[in-house]
Amino acid sequence: MDSTPSPDRAPEPSADLLRRQAELNEIGIALSQEKNLDRLLESILLAAKKITNADGGTIYRRHAASRNTLNFEIIRTDSLGIAMGGTTGTQVPFAPVQLRDDAGQENTSMVVAYSVLKDCTVAITDAYQEEGFDFSGTKAFDQRTGYRSQSFLTVPMKDHEGEIIGVLQLINAKDRTTGKIVAFSETDERLAQSLASQAAVALTNRLLIIQLENLFESFIQLLNQAIDEKSAYTGGHCHRVPILTMLLAEAANRTSAGPLAGWEMTDKDRYELKIAALLHDCGKVTTPVHIVDKATKLQTIYDRIDLLDTRFEVIKRDAEIELLRAKAAAAPAEAKALEEAHRERLRKIEDDRWFLRICNVGSEAMQPGAAERVHAIARKYRWKNWRGEEVDFLSENEVENLTISFGTLTAAERRVINRHVEVSIRMLEALPWPRHLRNVPEFAGGHHERMDGKGYPRGLKRDEMSVQARIMGIADIFEALTAKDRPYKAGKTLTESLNILGLMKLNGHIDPDLFDIFIRERVYENYAREFMDPKQVDAVDVKQIPGYSGD
Repeated sequence: MDSTPSPDRAPEPSADLLRRQAELNEIGIALSQEKNLDRLLESILLAAKKITNADGGTIYRRHAASRNTLNFEIIRTDSLGIAMGGTTGTQVPFAPVQLRDDAGQENTSMVVAYSVLKDCTVAITDAYQEEGFDFSGTKAFDQRTGYRSQSFLTVPMKDHEGEIIGVLQLINAKDRTTGKIVAFSETDERLAQSLASQAAVALTNRLLIIQLENLFESFIQLLNQAIDEKSAYTGGHCHRVPILTMLLAEAANRTSAGPLAGWEMTDKDRYELKIAALLHDCGKVTTPVHIVDKATKLQTIYDRIDLLDTRFEVIKRDAEIELLRAKAAAAPAEAKALEEAHRERLRKIEDDRWFLRICNVGSEAMQPGAAERVHAIARKYRWKNWRGEEVDFLSENEVENLTISFGTLTAAERRVINRHVEVSIRMLEALPWPRHLRNVPEFAGGHHERMDGKGYPRGLKRDEMSVQARIMGIADIFEALTAKDRPYKAGKTLTESLNILGLMKLNGHIDPDLFDIFIRERVYENYAREFMDPKQVDAVDVKQIPGYSGD
């Protein structure tokens, strides 16, 4: 049952042993270089079969959470043409092996469970003659397929902490000369144990890397969630920009025409760009939420337009008091004229109130003369504040906000918003990035730069920026144009958004070659299907888009 010398398992010639040890060394090097988990598991089993000349084999992995089950990962049986798991795309249909039952009783009747529970290698010469284990399932399989599962070699796989993370099981060793099924030799056992040890190290390393990457990405999502809690609008932006970034990057990667025809991405490049896109607005975690979410010009923690409404009511009350006083002092014949003048005064007050309400929205550019009227209203009415002081109707800050020419942000507030890029760069440059992610700060920090050098925060020009940073610039703008969840504007249609992008190409704002790819490869369509309201998705005539030089 276990690894004890027997006449059936004689030592092999030294020359063959040296050859197989050399193979083992080569296998160990190959395993250490494999990055894909499925290919790694597959390579482990194929290598074990080759080095022991086994007809079949299985790799089991211990369930990471419960630790009480062994899952089938890879199955191979050459003579039956069976290949499941790994890169085959065929799922293994067998239920996991339980190490203990519900009562906690150890399952020592199955070889793989016994190998884990007792932490030992199990070598079996002939399953049909073995009385120590339950091979009823194996025999049923043999009966269905006409196979004969005879010799077994089961080796536990331990990580660097001595924890068993899986099991390597080989079936039916074949004599290298005659092809006859024989017992696994002592050499087979030693080599399989050595391979299992190397494989466990390689598998553990790969799993640790995957876990660290998952932890890192989860931390990024946690950061974006924190931003999302501050602002649902920014949170949606942090989710959509990475998706659009990768859509455009893949389009540029596969393009065969134009200046970017030779630009290509590896899997590492893709991952690096994805991380940069996820982190491109991380600095917004420091941006005050009342600025990020400023839906109207007078909004701070709340919309101050309600204060103006209250003041207008005070003005109207004062006007009514003046009317009553005037009527009390005037002759009865003058009352009608006084009331008519009062109604006209109230009409003008109400007209001014609604004018300021319209100015407060900020979704469109202010009409000519509107700012002057705001200033006039500020001086036109006088009212007493809580100190009893007579003051202008509008404060300087209120006038400044209500006269914003476009949008809802003052120049100072826009500087606060823009500062998030500098904060993002400082945050990202402070991190000890591994070599394959060293460009993340540059990719993420350049999405507000312009091709003509008029962007921010560093005023970089096109040739001073990576292709990836230029890709993110377009993704960031297009997402903002089409976003349907902004508090201060409605999302634009595809045609409107592409026309604006085209004008940005012409005025040196965005990369012209990437813009052409964005249009030619219809990246906007793929994005629109998932993230835009159907009402926004109109028919686009690419020939009418400004600056587009494609077919």
